[in-house]
Amino acid sequence: MRAHPSLCLLTSGERRAGSPYTPALADSTTVSTYLDGDGPRAFAHRGWHTGDYAGLENTAVAFGKAFDEGYRYLETDVHVTADGKLIAFHDHILDRVTDQKGRVSALTWDQIRRARIAGREPIPLLADLLGDFPDAKFNIDPKTDRAIGPLIDVLRATNATDRVCLGSFSDRRLIALRSALGPSLATSMGPREVTAMVARGRRVPLWRYRGSAVAAQVPMSQGPIPVVSPGFITAAHRLGIEIHVWTVDDPAVMHRLLDAGVDGILTDRPDLLREVLTARGSWPS
Repeated sequence: MRAHPSLCLLTSGERRAGSPYTPALADSTTVSTYLDGDGPRAFAHRGWHTGDYAGLENTAVAFGKAFDEGYRYLETDVHVTADGKLIAFHDHILDRVTDQKGRVSALTWDQIRRARIAGREPIPLLADLLGDFPDAKFNIDPKTDRAIGPLIDVLRATNATDRVCLGSFSDRRLIALRSALGPSLATSMGPREVTAMVARGRRVPLWRYRGSAVAAQVPMSQGPIPVVSPGFITAAHRLGIEIHVWTVDDPAVMHRLLDAGVDGILTDRPDLLREVLTARGSWPS
């Protein structure tokens, strides 16, 4: 996950000429199952891409390996192609992880489907992942404004809204998603909400939370500023909000966070996180 500028989105009821999407209000009777079951929650960040699977982030085989190894929470980002297809992919360009080059938003799905991650595996469509792993729960970050409409459409078409949590570094994207998919949608806190709760954790009486997020998905710190502190954890738990920390690959840090009371960890080393949770008697059987 990496911060990016937030651009103006439409909320329900607004419409502007040339806007890519105007969301319709959702059926609010859907009940999210995202936080069902006991924690702590173990997230395979972009799937299982270590060991024999090194370099295969955000591929069907990486997610399949994580699921086979016992992970039920899978994290991915999404982008939209030039012709409107929603792909599970982190970067704005293909260059870093595939054998092709170019900006995702400027390429068609027919062009992108020829690329191979680490020279081996194709880039998956989000709809295919949701269909292939019906018992998995997905944490999804739309990386651009244009991804909002296709993401809403895919979640509705696959009936997957109840088993996803949507997060973003853009408050406006989260507002648009919540408006379109209804109050039962599981989302993480946006940047402004997290900032306010950091202040709350420092006993700064500035804020009474009125949002609908189920979790704060945060790094341990933002630059020199600590985010995950005892006060932050206490403030979140008093509001009934879980704390999921990313991206943690050191077992000693995992233990420290779990001892402090965090509710979930996102990791690029799912093998190590499983060992930590197993040692603590917390790995789901």
